[in-house]
Amino acid sequence: MVRGTFMMNLVFIALYAFMAISNSQAEGTNTSTSAILITVDQSGKGDYKKIQEAIDSVASNNAELVFIRVKPGVYEEKVMVPADKPFITISGTKAADTVITWNDSGDIFESPTFSVLASDFIGRYLTIQNTYGAGVKAVALRVSGDRAAFYGCRILSHQDTLLDDTGRHYYNNCYIEGDVDFICGNAASFFEKCHLHSLSVGTGAITAQRRMSPAEDTGFMFFGCKITGVKTAVLGRPWGTYSRVVFVFTYMTSAILPQGWDDWGNSADQLRTVYYGQYKCSGRGATTSKRVEWARDLTSEEVEPFLTKDMIDANAWLRSAPTSFKKKALSANDTKN
Repeated sequence: MVRGTFMMNLVFIALYAFMAISNSQAEGTNTSTSAILITVDQSGKGDYKKIQEAIDSVASNNAELVFIRVKPGVYEEKVMVPADKPFITISGTKAADTVITWNDSGDIFESPTFSVLASDFIGRYLTIQNTYGAGVKAVALRVSGDRAAFYGCRILSHQDTLLDDTGRHYYNNCYIEGDVDFICGNAASFFEKCHLHSLSVGTGAITAQRRMSPAEDTGFMFFGCKITGVKTAVLGRPWGTYSRVVFVFTYMTSAILPQGWDDWGNSADQLRTVYYGQYKCSGRGATTSKRVEWARDLTSEEVEPFLTKDMIDANAWLRSAPTSFKKKALSANDTKN
């Protein structure tokens, strides 16, 4: 690419760095000094026109930070970050302007629009959507790698919108929308200042957490979030015997039904091992007086383990934005694109 284009890209990166300052505390204390810069631009003024092409250009077993800058546009493609390509960041500048979309349904591991299998992945300011529609499993985002973080993203579908599959994950200021089990899986995840919007018109569950054993240190933790809906919904139902979901300082509108949770056909004996709780939540939907008897209104002592990101060891891996960028050396095959 010509030098002028590269300099223009650096201007956009400076804008990104400015936005990242507001999230500095959320991004942890690990400092990232430099990253390889790759630009995706549908107009042909970047290094690649497709996001998947940019990912494919990263070497297997990559050990360097790679920052894939995606220019505004609607990218109709199915994207996968394979397990052998860690340390990748994919970033737009505004989620509403950078849309990754596909239309697929069926198997939850095959239908996702965007799949993250690698560790140490970061997604920023992206809309990730599956437009297949209601009534079937249609995953927008699958996260199966360890140490993954998402900032300011919009994740949209109906059933199983976010397959939060396995690993330690962090979501900050994200908007997540769906109608049935739209945050599901068995990851250990901390959702901070996220907006959960239910499209359910009955008793659709927001979460379906799949913790299967008390030995598994997994669960969904929602801190300072907001829940809205088009009609009515429940907070969750147990996909796993030891399913664990906790809401803290979360605003719940009247979209949340008084019972709060659904038993998914489990007996009272089976539900004894489920851990569903809330602490100091607000809004008409947060009232606990009519909650199911196996839900917990947590005390200050009980909630303490869920008040920080220590449950996902965040200080060990959440990293701040790079402070400098270097151009990726293009191969002969790259220059033909």
